[in-house]
Amino acid sequence: MKKAAYVALVTVLVCGVAGAQQYNVLYTFQGVQAGDGSNPLGNLVFDSAGNIYGTTWSGGSSNGCFGGCGAVFKLSSGSDGSWTETTIYQFCTSPVNGACLDGSRPAAGLVVDAAGNLYGTTTAGGPLRSVGDCGTVFELSPPSSPGGSWTEAVLYDFCSVYVNGHYLDGLLPYSQLSLDGSGNLYGTTSAGGSGSPKNNNGAGVAFELIHGPNGWTESILYNFCSVGNGICLDGQLPMAGMTFDQNGNLYGTTQEGGDFQGRGTLYLLTPGSRGWTETVMALSKQSGALFPLGAVSIDRLGNRYSTFSSGGQYGFGGVFKIGRQGERSAFSFNGSNGYSPTAGVLLNSTQGIALYGTTSEGGTNQSGVVFKITVPSNESILYNFCSQPNCADGAIPTGALVADKLGNLYGTTKLGGVSDNGVVFEIMQSGELAHLSRSAPARQKLLALKK
Repeated sequence: MKKAAYVALVTVLVCGVAGAQQYNVLYTFQGVQAGDGSNPLGNLVFDSAGNIYGTTWSGGSSNGCFGGCGAVFKLSSGSDGSWTETTIYQFCTSPVNGACLDGSRPAAGLVVDAAGNLYGTTTAGGPLRSVGDCGTVFELSPPSSPGGSWTEAVLYDFCSVYVNGHYLDGLLPYSQLSLDGSGNLYGTTSAGGSGSPKNNNGAGVAFELIHGPNGWTESILYNFCSVGNGICLDGQLPMAGMTFDQNGNLYGTTQEGGDFQGRGTLYLLTPGSRGWTETVMALSKQSGALFPLGAVSIDRLGNRYSTFSSGGQYGFGGVFKIGRQGERSAFSFNGSNGYSPTAGVLLNSTQGIALYGTTSEGGTNQSGVVFKITVPSNESILYNFCSQPNCADGAIPTGALVADKLGNLYGTTKLGGVSDNGVVFEIMQSGELAHLSRSAPARQKLLALKK
């Protein structure tokens, strides 16, 4: 289904940043009645041709899900600067005995390989189990000829391994995937595994999907809450995906666990000849950082950055840095400049360190902001959402930002837009972000260990 993109233009002068920022709504979602999806929650991704792809939590097909089971969309730019939306897949279009075998309710964004295939997770769908439907990992392959349909394949159904009351392979994946140089996929599930938190069906796992001649095989890299006798000193409830460093190690966050108060962790997974080893970095007690939900960004010196959704100096969350030697610092939001970030940050290290991100609440209109932080603590607000009547410009961004080759920023909002089903937005800049990156590409150490 193709539609002309709804475009709204507003110029915003930004304190602390040279020049003007132009905010554009590239597309407004219409919802289940239009079949184009609604309520995007995750990050966007570009292909090599400059097309944008993303997922929506609801909308699309209405089979089996109130408000729709979610969709995958594509935005293509025209020569006149307009954008056209195409819904390339609707989840649960053909349920079987009430089960959405192809997945439903995607919360995370996508990752794209060199051939243009898209990979993602759904938080629900797959075969029905005793705990319901547990989620999937899926692949979307582009059409073999122009104008054809995309083809979806489920690479893995979670809750496929049940032993002694535990779904050892994980369930409920909210994370975006990562892709290594061999085409294998990495991610987390928020529950399941062999760990034993109190009052929970597993604390989540870190997993790898390995592509072999007979299809895809899951390997568990780590079971959270394996340390602490139910207290989960090694973390529990990972909501974000994992980020490679240049040595093939993986970094991520857990929303809870890490100490006796369960404030959450930054963790490191290191590959070795006998498997993967976890190292926990609990968040700083001095900063009061609580409940991180976002992915980790790593600069060229090995410093690690992400957000925490609550706590900090004012209780509204913030952004933290953990240096190579373990030194820690944090920036705290105060509500008027943002509140409750739920995604990681986009990193620019070409001239000093600058971090770009979103908060899901706060700002002038209490509907979230796009921010820039020049390390350590100089913040600029690039945009306050709900600045237009009826929030036509979007409200409540929950995903991270991405940048194009010119340094323009792109993201989504969960709500707002003409139909209050969310928008895709762009913030045009002067090219200062041309070398932004969220994860390092080198995988040599990891690949050598797998040989």
